[in-house]
Amino acid sequence: MIELDVPVSGGRTLHVYDAAPESGRLPVMWHHGTPDLGAPPEPLFAAADRLGLRWVSFDRPGYGGSGVAPGRTVSSVAGDAAKVADALGIDRFAVVGYSGGGTYALGCAAVLGGRVQAVLSLAGIAPYGADGLDWFTGMVPSSVAALGTAAAGRVARAALDASGFTYDCEFTPADLAVFEGPWGWLGKVGQPALDAGPYGQIDDDVSYTLPWGCDPGAIGVPVLLLHGTEDRIIPAGHGSWLAAHCPAAELRLCAGDSHFTIVTHAESGLEWLRGQI
Repeated sequence: MIELDVPVSGGRTLHVYDAAPESGRLPVMWHHGTPDLGAPPEPLFAAADRLGLRWVSFDRPGYGGSGVAPGRTVSSVAGDAAKVADALGIDRFAVVGYSGGGTYALGCAAVLGGRVQAVLSLAGIAPYGADGLDWFTGMVPSSVAALGTAAAGRVARAALDASGFTYDCEFTPADLAVFEGPWGWLGKVGQPALDAGPYGQIDDDVSYTLPWGCDPGAIGVPVLLLHGTEDRIIPAGHGSWLAAHCPAAELRLCAGDSHFTIVTHAESGLEWLRGQI
């Protein structure tokens, strides 16, 4: 693994990870969840080796070693992803994202067109205000609080954070069991993501309620959407809406899976991804 800082617009830098430089493997860009660091997913390293994949990724603005970018959108982060690929000498690549990262993965495909070869999204978020989707229905109260204040603007979301608000994921026994295995890695990239301050998480939440600046319906490459039927962080209705409005998408609703246990299907998703390219 190499790590480097890549300059982008506005005098910012992005902290970038490359798990297999000079490998000749298919580049796959990982888009992390909220709040996480951007390090590639260790639980999927063995699968990536087997499938001939090269993980690349970056901390989104405001996380880890990446500078803050107030007002960023799904589309602007796609522009950052293009800068990262350019810096690594990568022309075309696939994208994978988990949770909010699934949304950013879809945004990359919508904005970057032919540079993105295929998309795997696990528990991604649909556009705020999407026609025909009751966006908050089924969310745990903490999601409603965080995203509801985000919809009122960055100042309101920051005020919630400053109030001492603590997000309660309402973990189930099945969730906790997943964290006891390899996917305990999520904790490894979770809390450290906030070490640089709260702005990565705040700006993520706000970005989910802003216009994307791109249309998921414009994605012309294969898309696989994995979503758990028991997801109460980002309910399955979001995946269903995305599937209905993205002509290239296949939706796999995973019965009984939560926002966290959905990661147990990531390896099969990677196998699907490799089969598209």
